[in-house]
Amino acid sequence: MSISLQKGQKISLSKDSAGNSTGLNNLIVGLGWDEPPTKGGFFSKASPIDCDASVIMLSDDKMKNKDDLVYFGNLAHKSRAVTHMGDNTTGEGDGDDEQIKVDLAKVPADYNRIVFVVNIYDCVKRKQHFGLINNAFIRVVDQGTNTEICKFNLSDNYANMTTLVAGEIYRNNGEWKFNPLGQATTDPSLADVARKYMA
Repeated sequence: MSISLQKGQKISLSKDSAGNSTGLNNLIVGLGWDEPPTKGGFFSKASPIDCDASVIMLSDDKMKNKDDLVYFGNLAHKSRAVTHMGDNTTGEGDGDDEQIKVDLAKVPADYNRIVFVVNIYDCVKRKQHFGLINNAFIRVVDQGTNTEICKFNLSDNYANMTTLVAGEIYRNNGEWKFNPLGQATTDPSLADVARKYMA
């Protein structure tokens, strides 16, 4: 049964509620959002908002190499622990708009955090922000069984915010946990967000 998480409510991906090992390694992290509603007349429609999901791989809480950024321009981490499944430019349709596969067994020992970020492409020029987007979420799925483990609705007031640090998977005392964050910023690009994590 999927757990609907609240901000700050962490969940173990390595152990179940009884403290037993789950043996869970292969995950899909899905991110979704709905495009802006139609406005005006019957044929009038808002411009699509191109949200991009990305991953920042951290070692000792720092991004130490540009290769530790996984996004539409670099679809796989060098370790093959994280793979981006491709870009969706509109948010149209139901379910996940972008998916990222994570193999926890392949994450190198010196990496302790996997941060999931969503930003709006070309947001300044297009004058777009997350206040225009509906029903955003991040969820974690067991890839082997296609079972949703947890979901976090990104439902705060994100008006004028252009980047969301949606959540993170982090290692603590040998145990992997998921932490829903929902932290919004006005950073105009992924590069600006990544810069904050650089060593």
